Parts: sequence; C-alpha cells; structure tokens
Amino acid sequence: MNSLSSRNQYVANALNGIGVATLLFDLLTEEEEALDRRRIFDVNLLADRLLAVTAWIRQNLEISGFKIGYYRASTGAAAAFLAAAKQPNRIHSIVTRSGWPDLLRPHYLRQVTAPTLMIVGGRDIPVHEFNRQALHQMSCERRLKVISSATHHFTEAGTLEEVATLSCDWFSRHLKRSLGRRSSTPMRK
Repeated sequence: MNSLSSRNQYVANALNGIGVATLLFDLLTEEEEALDRRRIFDVNLLADRLLAVTAWIRQNLEISGFKIGYYRASTGAAAAFLAAAKQPNRIHSIVTRSGWPDLLRPHYLRQVTAPTLMIVGGRDIPVHEFNRQALHQMSCERRLKVISSATHHFTEAGTLEEVATLSCDWFSRHLKRSLGRRSSTPMRK
C-alpha cells in the first residue's frame, strides 16, 4: 500500500469524514522495494511491520483505546489477514481492496476473527477468484463485494467512490464510531 497514492488518500479522507481516524503508512521503505522486489510478497515481513505499527498505536496513550481496523490492498491484504490471525483480539475489522489472500495458507484465514469486507473489481478475474475462495475458508463475519465495472486499480468512473462508501459503512458498523479525533498522517520510515 502506497501511503502517498491518491486512491489510498481518497479512502482515508472519506473515513476521516465519518470520524474514523486514519494512519497512512507503507509496509516497506522505498529502498527496500528497490533493492529486492521480492519483499513486496514477503507476507510475514509485511505482517510483522503491520503488527509493529499496531503495537505503537497501543502504546500511544492518546489513541491506545481506539478500536483498530485494517484497510489494505494487494499484498498488504494478505499481511492484514496474517496480522489479524496472530493477534485476533486486537484487530476489530478489516477491509481489503483487490487483496491477494492466496498468498496465505488457508489455516491463517480460518484464524481471522475480525469482521472482514473484501472489495474486488468484477473485471479483475484472478483476484475476484482468490477472494471468493478465501471467503469460503474464513469463519468470521465476512462479505465479498464485487464492483462489476472495476478493474484491479478501481480507476473507472465512480468505482473508487463506491470503495470509499463501502469502507465507511463497514468500519462505522464494526468500529462503532468509537474512534475520537480525526487524523490522517502519512508516515514514512
């Protein structure tokens, strides 16, 4: 997930608009991505980074009581599932966009307890199938939403807006709008 991507910033701004605090951050540094592109697919490394940020949030007294939800795309979605499987009581909701849950072994998907919304483009056939299969492997509350006119990056007119609306609805319901102040801060290491 690229924290500076206009797609991610759009969804973060929509979440801020309903009172859900957001923290945009990258799971790899630019240098790490450039030196070894295989790291993009190192789900264990990505999940560990996600858990490190989660731990940082828990240690920050100002925001430590917030319920935590993950919004991740592509390989970051697999990392979110793995992190949620490793710490099931700390993650309260997950939304993925064009996620690749096929990068995980099925037993990790079965361990996810956080209510999960998977959003995929109807014209992104392989990813649609990966998410459909993952949906059947999971036992938590889960939903697969297919936006029929969308491709992998949701660049088609109105598709990103639909992603934002679905994400806001899901997090409002599962985080119960318990998050306090609004914040959207890109974090770079």
